[in-house]
Amino acid sequence: MSGSSDGGAASRLTEVLRRTWGFEGFREHQREAMEAILAGRDSLVVLPTGGGKSLCYQAPAVAMECLAVVVSPLISLMKDQVDALVAAGVPAAFYNSTLGPEARREVASRFRCGELRLLYVAPERLMGEGSERFLELLRAAGPRFVAVDEAHCISHWGHDFRPEYRMLGRLRQHLPGIGLHAFTATATPRVRRDIVEQLGLRDPVEVVGTFDRPNLVYRVRWRNDLLAQVRQVLDAHPGEGGIVYCLARRDVDTLAARLARLGYSVAPYHAGMSDEDRRRNQEAFVAERVDVVVATVAFGMGIDRSNVRFVVHAAAPRSVEHYQQETGRAGRDGLPADCTLLYAPSDFAVWRSLLESSGEASPESEELLGHMWRYASQVRCRHRALSEYFGQPHRGACGACDVCLGELEPVEDATVLAQKILSCVVRTGQRWGAAHVTDVLRGASTERIRSAGHDRLSTHGLLAGMPVPEIRAAIDQLVDLGLLTQEPGRFPTLSVTEAGWELLRGRRECALWRQPVPARRTGRGGRSVRRDDASWEGVDQELFERLRALRKVIAEERGIPPYVVFHDRTLREMARLVPRTPAELLRVHGVGERKAREFGPAFLEAIAAHGEESLED
Repeated sequence: MSGSSDGGAASRLTEVLRRTWGFEGFREHQREAMEAILAGRDSLVVLPTGGGKSLCYQAPAVAMECLAVVVSPLISLMKDQVDALVAAGVPAAFYNSTLGPEARREVASRFRCGELRLLYVAPERLMGEGSERFLELLRAAGPRFVAVDEAHCISHWGHDFRPEYRMLGRLRQHLPGIGLHAFTATATPRVRRDIVEQLGLRDPVEVVGTFDRPNLVYRVRWRNDLLAQVRQVLDAHPGEGGIVYCLARRDVDTLAARLARLGYSVAPYHAGMSDEDRRRNQEAFVAERVDVVVATVAFGMGIDRSNVRFVVHAAAPRSVEHYQQETGRAGRDGLPADCTLLYAPSDFAVWRSLLESSGEASPESEELLGHMWRYASQVRCRHRALSEYFGQPHRGACGACDVCLGELEPVEDATVLAQKILSCVVRTGQRWGAAHVTDVLRGASTERIRSAGHDRLSTHGLLAGMPVPEIRAAIDQLVDLGLLTQEPGRFPTLSVTEAGWELLRGRRECALWRQPVPARRTGRGGRSVRRDDASWEGVDQELFERLRALRKVIAEERGIPPYVVFHDRTLREMARLVPRTPAELLRVHGVGERKAREFGPAFLEAIAAHGEESLED
C-alpha cells in the first residue's frame, strides 16, 4: 500500500460528511485522524465517547471507495453500527457467529467483489482458531486498512483487558502492507504506549483528544439511602434513558425489583441471567421500550444508544478508567447528562475480595483502586480531577459538577472538627486506618478497640452523634488537604502531617464540606420534566415529543434502534428550526441525503400537522 496521501479522497471528505451523515464539518481531531488513514500511516486515536470516533474510520472508507475491516469486541455493537451505516446509505456488513452458512457466503461474496465499504469482525475471526480460510478471503479482497476499535482491550493496564485482543499483534504477518489504526475512548499514557507496542504500530500518528466531557454533570455522594438516592436521579429524568450500575448480581435483582414495584420502567441485566433474557432486556432498552437498565458492568460496551441522559453508579467501580468509560455512555449526542457516583468504603473491600477470588489481584489492581478512592473522596472539581488523571490539564471551575455548582454544604466549625479527628489519630498512635479512627470517634466498643485500650482515650466517643459517612468524608478531605497522610497499600494507616500539627496547635484553619442528604419518600410523586438547561433554548418541546414518538414508530417498523433513525440532537434541532421543505430539512444537523429521502417525508408531515394544530389552538 502506498504511503502517500489520497488527495482525491481527502478533497471528498467534507462532501462525504455532508451528504452521507448530514454534518457540515469536522469535530475536534477528526480531520487529523482521517488524514492519517488517507496517508497510509498507522495511527492511535483516543477520543472521548461521543467525540465522533467511529466516523474517523467510516468516512475515509467511503471517501476512498475501498474496503475497511473494523475489529469490534461485541456482536451487538457490530449490528448496531452496521444498521446505522446502512440507514445512512453506506454498504456495510458484519461477519460473525450469528450468521448462518448462507448469510456468511453472501457477506463474503459482497466484500470479495468490492461491494462493501466496511466489514465488522470479532478479533477471534481474524486471529483465532480456524481463521486461515477467512484471512485468505480477506487477502483476496484487498482491504486498505484495519481499524481496531476498543483498542484498550489489548493492554493489561486497560480497564477491560481481553486476551483475544493480544492475538491482533500478529495481524501484520497475515496482511502485510495494510494500514493499522487503533481507536479507543479511554487510555492513560501508559495504556497508549502498551497499545502501540502490542499492536506493532509503525511510527503511528497519535491523535489524543480532550478527555473532558463538558456536557456531563458529575456528582459524588456517600451511599446512605440507595433507593432514595437512585430515585432522586430517575425523578429528574422522567421518560428518559439511563443506566444504574451495581457491583453484584444480587444488588441488580434487588434494586430493579424495588424500582419496578414503585412504577419505574426498568429491566435488570447481569451475567447470571440467561442469554435470551439479557438479549431481550438489552434490545428493549436500545429500542426505548424500557427507560432504565439496572446492571453490572457486564452491560455497556455493546450499547450505542446516543440519548442516555444519566448514569448512576450504585457502588464505586474498580478504577477511574472504568468510571470514565461507563459514565461516557451518557450524553453521547453531546447534550447534557448526569453522572452520579454513590460510594462507601465497603465497595473497595468487596473489589479486593473479588479480584483475589478471580486471581486478578496485583499491585497494579491495588493502585487502580487507590486512584478510584481518591477521586471519590476528594472535594475538588470533578472534571479537573478526571482530566489530570488522564494526563491533561484543566482549569477547574467547570460549572458542571457538585463541587463547582456549590451543591456541597459547608461544615460549621470545620477547624474544630478537624482538630478532634487529628487528635484521635495522634492518640491512637498514628498506626490505624480511617475505619478504626472513625469507630473510636463514634464511641464504638469493639474487641479491637478494647484490646488496644482505645475505649479509654479522651477522644473515644468525641463524635458520637455524627454519622459515619460524615466522619469518613471529613477524614478523606483532611487527607486531600494535606493535613493527614495515608500510607498506600491494602491497609492504609493515618498519620498527621506538619501542616496538620499546625492546625492542631491553632496556627491555621481549614474548610470542610458535607453532602446533602436526599429526602425520604414513600410514594412516587414529585416527578417533573426537566427542561431548564440551555440545550432546550428555542425548542418547541411538544413538537420534540411528537417527533420522538414518530421516530419510535419508524424504528419499530424497521426493526432498528430509534437513534439510527435520528439522534435526539437532530430532533431537537428540527423542533427548533421547524423545517417545512426537503431543502430546509437537509440543513438540520444529522440529516444526510439518504435519511432525508427515506424518513424526511414523514417528519415534514408531522411538523406541518403540529403547526396546523397550534394555529387552531
